[in-house]
Amino acid sequence: MAFTKKITIYFLLALLTTGCSVQYSNVGMTAQGRPQITNLKPKMQRDIQELTGALRSLGANVNPREAAEVAYDAYAYPLHLANEWGLTWPPMLHNTLRNANLRPKGLCTDWASAMVDHMRRKNLRSFDIYWAVAFRGNPWREHSTLLVTAKGKPFDTGIILDPWRNSGKLYWLRHVEDPAYEWKYHAGPFGPLPKRGQSVQRIL
Repeated sequence: MAFTKKITIYFLLALLTTGCSVQYSNVGMTAQGRPQITNLKPKMQRDIQELTGALRSLGANVNPREAAEVAYDAYAYPLHLANEWGLTWPPMLHNTLRNANLRPKGLCTDWASAMVDHMRRKNLRSFDIYWAVAFRGNPWREHSTLLVTAKGKPFDTGIILDPWRNSGKLYWLRHVEDPAYEWKYHAGPFGPLPKRGQSVQRIL
């Protein structure tokens, strides 16, 4: 075995011993493809209600039922994915394991893709779904996430729904207020990036 390969293995083993496995109980998927938490704790109920209110505030024509469904799924689906992907905390450690093919998924792009796909399957009538990216092209800081706006509203009015940052526990806020990332429109796998100076087109 080559010396560099040995060093890499030892390094990964050391990381594994310093990280923590992440496992969420009472979460799964229904036969209809909806995430479900069977024992919803009061704090999470409050968090989901708060996000529902924020989503409803995005536009006067937002359907309250859709806002509640998006909020619930945004919290519950990442917990299911964390279990499915064998998540390890902290996120940067999991990235290392994922890049070494020791985990199936869990990069921010995996999270963004899964969340965007899940929300698109809902055929939402009140919301537009975006793939947002920060620090694009920076190998150490580039980050992707799901962003939601009210139907027809500008990208910069949206709310980011980011499960990567807290290892499956949803982090959300209006993206213009994010202290860590400056979010830009990015179509992800669903279309090309707009040219410089070109107006942003919605994915949906």
